Amino acid sequence: MKKEKKTGIRCNHPKPGGRVKTRRVPEQRKDLVQAGQILFICLLFCVKWDKIDLFAASYAAPEKDENFQDRKKGGIWMCGRYTLTASVNELEERFHAKASFPGSEYAKSYNVAPSQMVAAVISARGQYRLGFLKWGLIPSWAKDPKIGHKMINARSETVFQKPGFREAVKRRRCLIPADSFFEWNRKDGTRAPMRITLKNGGIFAMAGLWEKWTDQEGNPVFTCTILTTKANRMMAKIHDRMPVILRKEDEEKWLDSTVTEPGRLLPLLAQYDSDAMEMYAVSERVNSPKNNFPELLLPKN
Repeated sequence: MKKEKKTGIRCNHPKPGGRVKTRRVPEQRKDLVQAGQILFICLLFCVKWDKIDLFAASYAAPEKDENFQDRKKGGIWMCGRYTLTASVNELEERFHAKASFPGSEYAKSYNVAPSQMVAAVISARGQYRLGFLKWGLIPSWAKDPKIGHKMINARSETVFQKPGFREAVKRRRCLIPADSFFEWNRKDGTRAPMRITLKNGGIFAMAGLWEKWTDQEGNPVFTCTILTTKANRMMAKIHDRMPVILRKEDEEKWLDSTVTEPGRLLPLLAQYDSDAMEMYAVSERVNSPKNNFPELLLPKN
């Protein structure tokens, strides 16, 4: 009779000249072990370990819409670019705010981009203050400031639930002044930049949130994000989202830190009236944040 081949693993060291003792392992279990080893080896070679962030889920970054494209691949977030060409005096008058930075530090911008220092209005000690915030919100509890790259926008529909925004929306709301913003019309595989303004050409306020984060040296860093909402009739032609543009009569309530109830704040975040807005195509030179000059605002051709 042919002897059955034993399948096992060594369980102890034999004495010199002694017999190696083995323990039988069922064939089914052996197959599972081998499959697990193969899977582990595949993971070692396939996973980009330096890209893994085990805590990414808790960052509560804004959800990506179906038109989202990664910025490194040429994509632009909504809202990811805007303009502010008003002077400090014009901003102080428009928002009844006192500038907390020297006029020499402020410059008109024809292509404001994420990670830049942007003008913002907050309520402090019963007064409106106009100052700088870094665009890209870093929650106070964040370990890595790079999270701010993912948090330039917050969806108004979920802002009261997301860990990264739910405290700020109750106590730390701000206005982000602008006089237009850019959005890219993605059709037929192309990306055509469009400039969106109010028909009256005036300054408006986008709803924002701000946070204070402290770095390892103990230095405070003040950051912000811009809220977005579902696109109105005009914007829906090119995108399904748009920045929250506050009605002028709602700006005071948005800055009032004593108002914390979602039922009183969410109605302020509705779509802005399409009939009060207009848009037109501009040069592709606006695609690069390095370009910042008045000609970017001219209609294309």
